[in-house]
Amino acid sequence: RSAVKVPNDLKPEIAALFGCAVMTGVGCVVNTAKVAAGESVVIFGLGGIGLAALLGAVAAGANPIVAVDVLPAKLELAKSLGATHVIPANDDTVAKVRELTQGGALYAIETVGSEKVLAQAYAATRRGGTTLTVGLPHPSKQFSISAVSLVAEERTVKGSYMGSAVPTRDIPRFVRLYQAGRLPVDRLLSHTLKLDDINEGFDRLAKGEAVRQVILF
Repeated sequence: RSAVKVPNDLKPEIAALFGCAVMTGVGCVVNTAKVAAGESVVIFGLGGIGLAALLGAVAAGANPIVAVDVLPAKLELAKSLGATHVIPANDDTVAKVRELTQGGALYAIETVGSEKVLAQAYAATRRGGTTLTVGLPHPSKQFSISAVSLVAEERTVKGSYMGSAVPTRDIPRFVRLYQAGRLPVDRLLSHTLKLDDINEGFDRLAKGEAVRQVILF
């Protein structure tokens, strides 16, 4: 059930991206959140999954799309991929997001796997909005919010595991979007490696220099 056939002309290094980052990030936007055209989205964390969520938001016609990260290079990449605004992660992040989205985003997506960033995403969500998380913090970590805000502001907090995806349904349609030029997944491939270079790949990950790296055998 986990084997999904893809077109013969899809390069293996591109096909590999659909199995995790794209399915999770794009799936969170189109399956879990069901973002519609003109709705506001903020994405916290611009790794492979966060940038895939950005691609999904662009494909869905979301506006504005705000991207947040600690690394300037990731913010620049997000801007080139269609983010309408980019914000460095710092103490003023939530206030800036709320200002740009006129009271908070309708959908705030956390991709870092940090309970602290999830709290920021919740704080950056508007009344009636939905905070989504695809990150996986350590099981011991707790996420605390104002209980009354769920009722008084009609808030929703929702998890998205692997983008709520059905691989046999979603991977083919995401591939078709890529082939149609509406989902430039290839922009997420920052490096290709030989197996002997795997330690260099892990070094790039540790420094935050990579988006997605693929080993070619």
